[in-house]
Amino acid sequence: MQKKITWVLVLMSFCVLGITGLQLYWNYQNYQTTVTNFKKDSNDALTKAVDDEIGLRHQLIKSAVRKWLSDTAFITITCDINNRDSNTVFHMRDTHPYFKDAKPVSIGIANFKEKVRQITPEAKNIFINHFTDNTLGGDLRKGIIYFYTQRLGDSLSRIYNSTKANTNSLATLFKKELTKKGIYTPFKLNVKKNDQKIFVTPKVNTALRRPYEKEMVWASLENPNAYYFREMRWLIISSLLLIGITVFCFYYTVKTLLNQSKLVAMKNQFISNMTHEIHTPLSSIQITAEAMQQFDQDVATRNKYLDIILYQTKKLTHLTKEILGNAKLEHIAFPTNETIKLRHLVTEVIDSVPLPTGTHIQFEASPDLVIKGNQLHLFRALSNVVENAIKYNTATNPLITIYYLVKNKEVNIYIADNGPGIADEFKGKIFDQFFRVPTGNVHDIKGYGLGLSYVQKVIMQHRGQIKVSDNRPNGSIFIIQLPI
Repeated sequence: MQKKITWVLVLMSFCVLGITGLQLYWNYQNYQTTVTNFKKDSNDALTKAVDDEIGLRHQLIKSAVRKWLSDTAFITITCDINNRDSNTVFHMRDTHPYFKDAKPVSIGIANFKEKVRQITPEAKNIFINHFTDNTLGGDLRKGIIYFYTQRLGDSLSRIYNSTKANTNSLATLFKKELTKKGIYTPFKLNVKKNDQKIFVTPKVNTALRRPYEKEMVWASLENPNAYYFREMRWLIISSLLLIGITVFCFYYTVKTLLNQSKLVAMKNQFISNMTHEIHTPLSSIQITAEAMQQFDQDVATRNKYLDIILYQTKKLTHLTKEILGNAKLEHIAFPTNETIKLRHLVTEVIDSVPLPTGTHIQFEASPDLVIKGNQLHLFRALSNVVENAIKYNTATNPLITIYYLVKNKEVNIYIADNGPGIADEFKGKIFDQFFRVPTGNVHDIKGYGLGLSYVQKVIMQHRGQIKVSDNRPNGSIFIIQLPI
């Protein structure tokens, strides 16, 4: 049985360690993934926000160029089909050029198939849209300024130089991108990194003429570790709670198995003691009865044999009552509403306990006190404690001292002895059923491990408690607390 329990404990230990290890490993992997994604998504979000903000500035430049191209006082647009393929070719020049010999810029549109010899409003609008969206748009994306005409190039240069990144607009776009990626955390743009507890993204160029010019921007966000613990706090708490419950269940199961193992050992010891205790009076009764059958005795001898049989029978009856009484207290409550005079009860206990030669009981006079309880069970409980104090007292002059005091609406009954005392490691176990303080290979004191268990059950049903402490310099003190 012990070997099976050992194997069960070993397997359970591996299971608990495995579950705990998997939970910790999963949380660690989740932490690594979350932190990595947080950094990557933050960087990507800033890059996308910068691209979108630059796109907004490109749209402003395109709108300005459309106005310039539509203004005949600024740019003159014409068209003709005077070429080898007779396709429509558009010509663009400054209305008021810096130099009289400045040549116009000729641009063809591949998907424009109409033959137009003279510019029309519709054709001009098609040209302007094509130029701003495709030709100029390509230049903007490359970060270059192409002087198609001198005045148009100068105007583009001025608007390029005057158009800078809008921090407020960039922050709004960055927050929007973070939200798309499921990141909800405060941030600041272009803050110097003076705190190691924050996360700073790589710098991103916001210049319109990138990569030829540099106007860098970066974002400072919450520390990834703090972000992980804030976002995953319930998951972490749940995992730790699961680990805690698993460890607690393992501990409780191990404790129960060990207690059961100890209980089996104590029950086996109890059965061994009980068998011996029952066998002795039965053997005595049997031998005496056989002697009475086989021999003719006189009246005095027969009475002596009958006294032996009666004594042993009473001993068996007392033992049976003790076992049955202890068992009944597990399931059946007894009434505790009798009026009991405490001093009279203690006196009866002292008078009923047999005293070995040289043993003395000292009852310190205390004022009489009336309590509510069960006379019979309290009498047996007190007798049990006093008998134990006598039975286990190995002093040269055994002395038992009994007294009681009233404290805070309860009475404390003290039963002190000058014996060897009880080791601290056993003080919490002596009230367990079947437990006896180990004495090695010496078994000179009879007992079953039921007495103090019975006493505790009686006191608890009286809504009181019993405890033991050291009696300096030698012995023990049992303190029984009962409500008044």
